[in-house]
Amino acid sequence: MNYLSAENISRNLGERWVFKGLFFGLQKGEKVALIGKNGTGKTTLMESLMGMQTPDEGNISIRKGIRVGYLPQNPIFAENEQVLNYLFSDDLPSAVAIKSYEKAMLSGDSKELEDAFALMEAHNAWDYEARAKQIISRLGIPDGDQKVSTLSGGQKKRLSLAKLLIESPDIMILDEPTNHLDIETIEWLEGIMSGPNVTVLVVSHDRYFLDKVCNKMMELADGSIYTYEGNYAYFLEKKAEREASDASSVSKAKNLYRKELEWMRKQPKARGTKSQSRIDAFYETEEKANKKLDDSKLELNIQMSRLGNKIIEINHLKKAWGDKKIINDFTYTFKKKDRIGIVGKNGAGKTTFLQLLTGLEQPDSGTIDPGETLVVGYYTQIPFDFRPEQRVIDTITEIAEVIPYGKNESLSPSQFLSKFLFPTAQQYTPVEKLSGGEKKRLQLMRVLVKNPNFLILDEPTNDLDLDTLQLLEDFLTEFQGCLLLVSHDRYFMDNLVDQLILVEGEGEVNFFNGNYTDYRIALENKVNEPAAKQSPVKAPSTSAPVTPKGPKLSFKEQKEFEELEKEMAALEIEKDSFVEKLNQGSEDFQLLTDWAKAIEDIKNKLEEKELRWLDLSERA
Repeated sequence: MNYLSAENISRNLGERWVFKGLFFGLQKGEKVALIGKNGTGKTTLMESLMGMQTPDEGNISIRKGIRVGYLPQNPIFAENEQVLNYLFSDDLPSAVAIKSYEKAMLSGDSKELEDAFALMEAHNAWDYEARAKQIISRLGIPDGDQKVSTLSGGQKKRLSLAKLLIESPDIMILDEPTNHLDIETIEWLEGIMSGPNVTVLVVSHDRYFLDKVCNKMMELADGSIYTYEGNYAYFLEKKAEREASDASSVSKAKNLYRKELEWMRKQPKARGTKSQSRIDAFYETEEKANKKLDDSKLELNIQMSRLGNKIIEINHLKKAWGDKKIINDFTYTFKKKDRIGIVGKNGAGKTTFLQLLTGLEQPDSGTIDPGETLVVGYYTQIPFDFRPEQRVIDTITEIAEVIPYGKNESLSPSQFLSKFLFPTAQQYTPVEKLSGGEKKRLQLMRVLVKNPNFLILDEPTNDLDLDTLQLLEDFLTEFQGCLLLVSHDRYFMDNLVDQLILVEGEGEVNFFNGNYTDYRIALENKVNEPAAKQSPVKAPSTSAPVTPKGPKLSFKEQKEFEELEKEMAALEIEKDSFVEKLNQGSEDFQLLTDWAKAIEDIKNKLEEKELRWLDLSERA
């Protein structure tokens, strides 16, 4: 069944055609990845499909009764919007019922409760509420009465994703849905997106996500759409074949054009009896011969500053925010060519750990002792500040007028920008006119221009296109300094790191020898092995003592873990019985109130036990 059709659509932004004459559609259950370089118009195309922009030519049609939901790269919210009101808007009857129920439970007003129960029953919203709570819990959404304006950028993105998943539209159009999610949550999202009746159009740089979820690739390049049936690996193979074929066609057209141009330049009398079809064919050949192939490549050949024997020595580091422990007694000495990934849930303290290393935060106790030759390049999740009128080139010249490049080369800021695919004309435009991915690429430049020998990268893959990501990965593979990496992109991390720092919450920071896939395999093996055969995670060798802190459960915790599943199953049965009683109804209002209160109490117990079970299962 066809859900959406785009017929001959074109979009012009004044100075250029972003895309022209596009034809494509979305069938029920299709999962399509939209791929293209930064600035090629992916966001413009998605906003055109949503009606947020109007195509200059062509038509977009959506099947009657089909609901379309959109997750933008940077969600915008109404001023003073509250989390609860945003999540449960007035567009869906079930959402209205849940919002009324939540407010009634908070107020305790008996009349409000009675009306809310009736509304929940009328729209059969109990299952809807349970699913909504699971999504809210998984994505770490804050309290319902909190104002959205107080949330961080990552929390806002997760809030927008939660609303989309709760509403469960027929078509989901998603712009970088994995940004600001931890790896476990991404794997949970993959399960939802892979459902047989879920129809998805997604922009993502996460190659594991694309391979797991998508069955069709749609590349936006040179203003045209190229479609590939298959996963991301298949797309790469066929894209290379297409580009080789295009290059060959243009080369042949140029040779033919030179011959035909000589004929066209003859006097009109000499060609007056010639075929009009040949004249028409000449102009077609001319257009093909003058076609500009996008062969621009990002160049990363940064000269690394010399790195001495002493890099960073950390001794008995401790940090807490109030009662929340972030790091409790961490010791490590970095060695040359260390390649370490940092893994942990959102809010566990990964970014705080990086800020301690870079001096942006101070430890409660312990020392961080850097070497004299250390030059840190710190790429943060937070975009760099720029003045509204600041030009692209100004952001580089304020750091350096001359940039060492390669072994014996120096570049001006303009030449350096050109290497990063910022052409001269774009260098003198305001930074605010850049796309999200172009701003991230510029931010990366500002880190590398200092010629660091110790790179600390906090989610560097967010909003970068796949081509740039591949080149960054190649550069980091050859990088001879130290690398410390936080990334939710499992493919990226697997290829670059050989050991992990596990930030596990409650101050626990442990080591694992291997990449992320190795770590997941080890976790699965531990779950499947008898407890007696399980061995603690081995810490890496280091010149300073490291105390291994294995995740092994105590005997008491092991018993608790075994009982939790039984207790949760029993609570689910008990909850279902009360829900059934509510659905049957009663003339005794007090009885209805007691049943509803019982359901709420059971849900709270379930949430507590689920969180405890998750904590123990990770350590087990």
